[in-house]
Amino acid sequence: MRYSLRINGSEREVELVPETTLLDALREHAGLTGTKKGCDRGQCGACTVLVNGRRILSCLTLAMMHSDDDVTTIEGLAADGELHPMQQAFITHDALQCGFCTSGQIMSAVGLLAEGGPRDPDTIRERMSGNICRCGAYPNIVDAIAAVAERS
Repeated sequence: MRYSLRINGSEREVELVPETTLLDALREHAGLTGTKKGCDRGQCGACTVLVNGRRILSCLTLAMMHSDDDVTTIEGLAADGELHPMQQAFITHDALQCGFCTSGQIMSAVGLLAEGGPRDPDTIRERMSGNICRCGAYPNIVDAIAAVAERS
């Protein structure tokens, strides 16, 4: 079936079987590979994207459920050649190592702050607990999020 998805501000026509997850639609049909497939069970957070500004796990939702929604992926955060403040903070605070979880971490952090996110490290850790970093860059991830939270 053909579906129209609004991804990163533009409409994309994709042909999908109804049981296609949003994650697979983004990666395999829209060619946006920044969103990572980690556990494929909603446990690691690598597939986090924003739907209408709220963070969701794209491996746990069907693409067809989001044909009227605004989907934002890591590729859609930068604007006019400038990194999103959270992307820049992750670089500045060295909040990445292998990079596999980074897009999900950044998308979750952006969503967290849009939700009226916390500024203290303990609450940031708690609200980011659904995003796993196998390299253990957690202290720097929390520092990056806190830095952006302080500026906003």
